[in-house]
Amino acid sequence: MVAEIIGIGSELLLGQIANTNAQFLSQQLSFLGIDVYWHIAVGDNRNRILEALKSASKRSDIIITTGGLGPTMDDISKETVAEFLGMGLEIHEPSLKRIEQYFKSTGRIMTENNKKQAMFPKEAKVLQNDVGTAPGAIIEKDNKTYIVLPGPPAEMQHMFINYVLPHLADKSDKKIFSRVLHVFGIGESTIENRIKDLLLRQGNPTIAPLASYGEVKLRITAKASSQQEAEKLIKPIQSEIEKRFGSDIYGYDDDTLEKVAVNMLRDRNLKLALAESCTGGHLSDLITNIPGASDVLLESCITYSNEAKIKRLGVAADTIKTYGAVSWQTAKQMAEGIRRSSGADIGAAVTGIAGPGGGTQKKPVGLVYMAISGLNGTETKEFRLSGSRLGIKHRSSLHLLNWLRLYLINNYVNNL
Repeated sequence: MVAEIIGIGSELLLGQIANTNAQFLSQQLSFLGIDVYWHIAVGDNRNRILEALKSASKRSDIIITTGGLGPTMDDISKETVAEFLGMGLEIHEPSLKRIEQYFKSTGRIMTENNKKQAMFPKEAKVLQNDVGTAPGAIIEKDNKTYIVLPGPPAEMQHMFINYVLPHLADKSDKKIFSRVLHVFGIGESTIENRIKDLLLRQGNPTIAPLASYGEVKLRITAKASSQQEAEKLIKPIQSEIEKRFGSDIYGYDDDTLEKVAVNMLRDRNLKLALAESCTGGHLSDLITNIPGASDVLLESCITYSNEAKIKRLGVAADTIKTYGAVSWQTAKQMAEGIRRSSGADIGAAVTGIAGPGGGTQKKPVGLVYMAISGLNGTETKEFRLSGSRLGIKHRSSLHLLNWLRLYLINNYVNNL
């Protein structure tokens, strides 16, 4: 089956918002073995929406629209789809009652135009909106499936996962199962060369490298009639990739570096303390976004100025004077200082130049030093990163998390 996604809303064409709905839907449809060949964005214009629907109906089996289900005059998606299909609209009483109850529960007055959100073709299967007020719909006609979804991502995603996915799954005799392997610190081209033979002979399952922020996700996707059958297909490929990349693979599926690092610290019953300079608390933010981070993170401090490094962490003034705040010597003393003052098992520190200014020929923007102090002394590393200020902060944080993961593997085996 082939699907097409039509994003409706002038704000998409004006660049006011990104079309993340299309990305989400394409990913979800691929899991079902449904191919997406076209993404279309169209403004809030009846004629252009009709034109998009006409084109989609000629080349796709499933046509999904997002957006334009609100109560205002420019929300015309549902009406235009109904017109295209030659169907009228009528009040869907269960939807109207839900909308009325929503306004009552929030203490707001429901205006007359909100009833518009409860209007549907009688042929439609109405999809309940558990997050907002605008219901969606599935309409089958002429061996085509038309799916009308709200625009706000939270509403659309919830509706798709809970109501659309089961409907589409019933239409397919084969399901798609995927396993994602996360590789950090190796470029996409290097990874591709290392698995070139696997890519050349792939069939079912397929292998897809997806690059993002210093990591590459290797998605192994199998088409099978059951989870058990898919696992049998995926396992040999997964084992071969694991053999080739070893500890460069940090996790699977929905794992993140921060999640893996927190879990590894917890499994080893270790406490961590952080000293951040150029990352400005971003590293701590990533870690504390993980449930249970309080089990492992004792404290974190942002020592942005030289004075703070000296007073808070005990970095020697002579060290900063001689080597600079951005140096492995300063990073080393930062990590040792936070570990000593906090009583943590491990102290980690990062200092660098995030840019866009502040760099020199000797110490350019993107130069970052990190240190980890623990059971077997203190280790330091130098990184040369590229990107925007925010990008360098984020990449620095990810590199430290990955290094911390490897450090735990190499130094704290007996704690398990």
